[in-house]
Amino acid sequence: MANYTLDVNGKKSQVEVSEDTPLLWVLRDHLELFGTKYGCGIGQCGACTVHLDGNAIRSCSFPVSAVADKKITTIEGLSADGTHPVQKAWMEVDVPQCGYCQAGQIMTASAFLAQNPNPTDAEIEQAMHGNICRCGTYLRIKKAVKAASQ
Repeated sequence: MANYTLDVNGKKSQVEVSEDTPLLWVLRDHLELFGTKYGCGIGQCGACTVHLDGNAIRSCSFPVSAVADKKITTIEGLSADGTHPVQKAWMEVDVPQCGYCQAGQIMTASAFLAQNPNPTDAEIEQAMHGNICRCGTYLRIKKAVKAASQ
């Protein structure tokens, strides 16, 4: 076990965990941030996506030892009141059905738009390709990402 000081959503938190503990489980089990979801556990579905220094990463695949000195943002920290442009577009377009994948989708989209604020449809499809939605709301997701870019 080791002690780590994490900067999560602008707040410093201390955790004592094994160095190979995935960030996902630190967020959920130790910091009680439940918006980041467990999907596949192998970094393939995107449900666990968070930002690490502004870049979208799969938190199930990153050990806590690799993120201790970086800025971590979860869906809870994207905006205090749900007014991030991507979150607003998600609601305007009525993207969610079951909602399970949506935090990861939103985190991927917001990191993508921070790097490419005026994407083409093809660029949106490529950026969002790694996030799986069991309900199949891909057309609404693309529409919401496009709306958020406006």
